[in-house]
Amino acid sequence: MDLKVIALDVDGTLFSSQKGMLPKTKAALIKAQDMGIKIILASGRPTSGLTEIAKELNMDQHNGLLVSYNGSKIIDCETGETLFNEPLSIEDGKAVLEHMKKFNVKPMIDKDQHMYVNNVYDQFIKFQGKDFNVIEYEARGGNYLLCEQADLAAFLDYEVNKILTAADPEYVDEHHEAMAAPFKDTLNCVQTSPFFYEFTALGIDKAKALDTVLRPMGYTPENMIAFGDGMNDLTMLQYAGTGVAMDNAVDEVKANSQYVTASNDEEGIALALYKYIPELKV
Repeated sequence: MDLKVIALDVDGTLFSSQKGMLPKTKAALIKAQDMGIKIILASGRPTSGLTEIAKELNMDQHNGLLVSYNGSKIIDCETGETLFNEPLSIEDGKAVLEHMKKFNVKPMIDKDQHMYVNNVYDQFIKFQGKDFNVIEYEARGGNYLLCEQADLAAFLDYEVNKILTAADPEYVDEHHEAMAAPFKDTLNCVQTSPFFYEFTALGIDKAKALDTVLRPMGYTPENMIAFGDGMNDLTMLQYAGTGVAMDNAVDEVKANSQYVTASNDEEGIALALYKYIPELKV
């Protein structure tokens, strides 16, 4: 098996439930790069939410790649060059934000170092029986300053890579089809966590982004092992020659992966890498 690329989702995969990398996983990924293997972070997070993770893994010294916004943008860590970028048009972005006014959701959009929401004091949803500050969670994860715009649809005058909405998981389950209905043939609409539902440009996903960039570099799917846990990881795991689901992954992701490793709290990435690339075991 000629593995030359390791692609990783972040939340629920690379990060434990404590929102950090576990030591064996981090060591294995750094050693992999020293062996000439390319590391790719492929996440729904914005680019700004991936740069510090990349530095912690020394990806800026090994031409690592950041696939952000669920595949809407790809950055070379070492050069800072944008290798791929396909945002939503202003027209599509406004249409989504206008439609979201019909639902009890918290829409979020970003621009530069800021994240914009309707009401900075309306922060909480119910998750696992507790109040969860989803606005702070997303702002901190993306390293954003938080700003308020009462009408995001009227405010939007630029192309945006992703529109994120958040709500109680039960509400998302009940209403996501209606939320996506006007855009099911024109945009990519996907539930990325129990409480997040997202909109990107049509055809955008992690697999398309990886294929667009990696093939010109000489890499094939057979050269890649990919790790994920959520529905937005599914195309990436199916694209990779070796698709690995975390034990904490949703059932559909597990069913469509070649291998299920331990959870993100049990060094699942490290254990799978030891299986497929034994030289990485410390």
